[in-house]
Amino acid sequence: MRQITPTVKHLLIINIIVFLGTYLLGNKDLFYGLLSLFYPLSDNFMPWQVFTHMFMHGGVQHLLFNMLALWMFGTAVERIFGQRKFLIFYLSSGLGAVALTFLVYYIQIYPMLSDLKALGYSFDFIRDASSLNIINDQMFKGEILASKLEPLMSSYNYGMNPLNRETFRMLFDLNVMTNGSMVGASGAIMGVLVAFGMLNPNAELMMLFLPIPIKAKYFIPGIIALDLFSAFSGVSIFSPSNTAYIAHIGGAITGFLLMYFWKKNQFDKYRWN
Repeated sequence: MRQITPTVKHLLIINIIVFLGTYLLGNKDLFYGLLSLFYPLSDNFMPWQVFTHMFMHGGVQHLLFNMLALWMFGTAVERIFGQRKFLIFYLSSGLGAVALTFLVYYIQIYPMLSDLKALGYSFDFIRDASSLNIINDQMFKGEILASKLEPLMSSYNYGMNPLNRETFRMLFDLNVMTNGSMVGASGAIMGVLVAFGMLNPNAELMMLFLPIPIKAKYFIPGIIALDLFSAFSGVSIFSPSNTAYIAHIGGAITGFLLMYFWKKNQFDKYRWN
């Protein structure tokens, strides 16, 4: 059995403690509201969430899958990097996942913000409308938004008459996009996976549902390609439909860029232990 390295061990312990604490201390919603990553337009967004979301998970299966991947690939990478350099690499990959997620979010919402502001709606109104709670039975409901928009618009001295179907749809989409949240170590682990593949390109890996050995230099780009396909097609192949594929891609890109600039032949010479 592969001996676990110190930083990987500590990351595993922290993730497990946070998961157990979230469920055992009796106020799961409070922890998710404080520590999950919300989008900047949301009232629930806090700066520390760019770090804390990496240690939150949506369920036992989510936690186990990520921790198994961290142990399998992180141990091999940490042996080459050393403890501190591995930790910096891991956290940087997680932050890269956040950066790309926020960039894509901005690209998606910017046209709607511009259109709504061109219609005369203030940014404060748009933000408040985007933060309305319109969820019932875990579904966003347009009729709830309609009932809550009227008093909100009155408070801003806006009438309901100019609110046509297209404008309502933009406010609804903004609400859906803004009130989502992200949890999990997947972005950071994708960076580690890329590092493993670049350090061990001929290592043979297997998927649980495809018991055929595939070299890491083919396997890992294949995983990233599947994430790209799922992100832009909306079709989930091997993951749940709520998987943050953009975050996976952001972590992978960050891991690749760090590996590219650090140079493989300098890792042992410049270990940071």
